[in-house]
Amino acid sequence: MTDLTTASADDRSLRILSTGDLAGIDISLADVVETVEGAYRTLHAGQSDNPRKLTVKPADGHSVAYAMLGRDGSRDVVAIKTSYKHGLGKGRDEQHYYTSLTVYDDVTGLPLAMMDCSRIGSLRTPAVSALLARECAAPGARSALVIGTGTQGRLALPFLLTTLPDLDRLMLSGTHPEGIAAVREQVRSYFPDREVEVVTDLRAAAGDADVIVATAGGHTPAAVEADWLKPGALSVLVGHGLAPSTLHRADRVIATSEAQMNVTGTDMADADGKLPAVDAEFPSVLAGVTAGRGSATERIFAYNSGLVVTDIALGHRFAQLALAQGLGTEVALWR
Repeated sequence: MTDLTTASADDRSLRILSTGDLAGIDISLADVVETVEGAYRTLHAGQSDNPRKLTVKPADGHSVAYAMLGRDGSRDVVAIKTSYKHGLGKGRDEQHYYTSLTVYDDVTGLPLAMMDCSRIGSLRTPAVSALLARECAAPGARSALVIGTGTQGRLALPFLLTTLPDLDRLMLSGTHPEGIAAVREQVRSYFPDREVEVVTDLRAAAGDADVIVATAGGHTPAAVEADWLKPGALSVLVGHGLAPSTLHRADRVIATSEAQMNVTGTDMADADGKLPAVDAEFPSVLAGVTAGRGSATERIFAYNSGLVVTDIALGHRFAQLALAQGLGTEVALWR
C-alpha cells in the first residue's frame, strides 16, 4: 500500500486529482466495499469524527449546497467535502453539480490531495446500500429491484451482487433508455453471466422483491407503497422512489445517521411533518452491537445518507492508487 505521509512535496503545494485522473484508476467493487465498511467500523469504535453536515438552500429551492468535515482515525487524515447542485427544478441535463474532497495528513500536517468527489460518491453510495442489504435483507434473499437509472442506480446491482451473490433475479425500473442501457452495461461488465429484467409494473415488481433500492431523481413518478411489499422485504432509500408509508409502516428502521436523516429526509415526513424514530444506526449494526433484522418477516426501511467518513476513506484509497500511478498535478496553491 502506498504511503501518503510523504506524498506532499511541502506545505505550500497541493496535489489536484481531476475527474480524468480518477476515471483511469482501476478499483474492484470488493475493495470499495471493504474500504467503506472499514470507515463505518472505525466510526463506531469512536476513532473517527463525523459531525452533522451543514446545508444552505435559497428560499425558492433552485440550488442546494452541503459542507461536511470529518476525521478518519484509522488513516489519520482530516478532510472537507463540499457539494453544490444548481437548477434543482430543471431536467438532469440542465443541472450543474460540483463536489470536491480535500484531504490533509493529520500526522505530518501536510495537505495530501484535492479531488473531484463525483466518482467517489458514485461508488460509495451503492457500496453502502449493498452493505445494508448484506446485513438487513431476509435470509435467502434472491430478488432485487433498483428504481432509477441515474448515477446512483447504475452500479447498484453490481454492488448488490458483490455482497449478495445468490441474487438470481435482477429487476430495474426506469424510464430513460440511455440510463437503462448504462445499467445493463455495468452489470455485464462486472457479472457477464447476469441479466437485468426491465419492469414496467412497479407494484408487481416491488411485491416480488426481497431488496428494493430506490435511487430515482426528485421528479420520478415512482412511489412504492408499504402495502405493496412482501413480508421480510428490505427497502433502501438513496434518492426517491419510495412513498413515506414504507418508512412509517416499517417494522424496523435503520439509518446510516439518524441526525442526517432528520435533515435530508424531510420529504418522507408524515402529515405533521414528523419522522419516526430510528431503531438502529448502521455503524452499530456493522459492528455487531445491534441486530440488523429481528425476524425473517420484518419489513425493514433503511435510509442511506452519505457519511463523510466513508468519502474520506475512499478518497484516501483513491489518492493512494493515484500516487502509485503518478497521477495528479502539483499546484503551488499557497505560494
